[in-house]
Amino acid sequence: MKKIVVFTAFLTLFLTAAQAQDVRFGFQLSPAFSWMTSNTNKINSSGTNLGLKLGMIGEYFFRENYSISTGIGFHFNAGGTLFYEETVDSVSIWAEANVPGDNLYSGGTSFKYSLQFVEIPLGLKMRTREFGYVRYYIEPHVVLGFRTQARGNVENDKSASAVDPEEKYNIQSAVNLLNFSWGIGGGMEYAISDNAALVGGIAFQSGFADVTKDKRTAIYANGGSGREEDSRGKVNSLVIRLGIMF
Repeated sequence: MKKIVVFTAFLTLFLTAAQAQDVRFGFQLSPAFSWMTSNTNKINSSGTNLGLKLGMIGEYFFRENYSISTGIGFHFNAGGTLFYEETVDSVSIWAEANVPGDNLYSGGTSFKYSLQFVEIPLGLKMRTREFGYVRYYIEPHVVLGFRTQARGNVENDKSASAVDPEEKYNIQSAVNLLNFSWGIGGGMEYAISDNAALVGGIAFQSGFADVTKDKRTAIYANGGSGREEDSRGKVNSLVIRLGIMF
């Protein structure tokens, strides 16, 4: 219910602002491929999530072909899969989540993160003059994300207490609330009327904040004792941007 109220409030704001000549608004419905990376060689990326970005876009033009862009939207099924190499004897992870068992998994286990964020982007859009009905653009941007949902799967676990790999568990306690990322995109606008244009493009989004919490997470190496695991897990995305601007 809160999400609907916030979404409606922003829609009203955009519709009101769009009456100004130097402001326009629009919507996007963009497929997104996301994956996770780690800063340690014991944990590697091992899968891509197919998700969706859905939301509203606003642009304020301070010059004819230059605008500040922002908006609000949802990023569904972000995340990816992290694989703990078989050189690890075992790993203790997601201890505060509601995963059954002792939360101790064998090396060679994969952990899939299925995340949902409310995102607020801020960018600088630079576009060309119009060629017929077409303009081209490039847009560097930063994105602030608020985690609203986090689910996880445990795959390929060979320990005695192996859990169901098809079961999705609530792992919000193992994922940070905020996510920050930067990105760059480009594409084209195709005018379908004096006041509307279809938008198509591609954008890369790279996280620079750690989305994983390492509290009570430990790695046990072969022949050694356990040590606290303090790696950084980041979310990257490749977005096929589809939308309409008014």
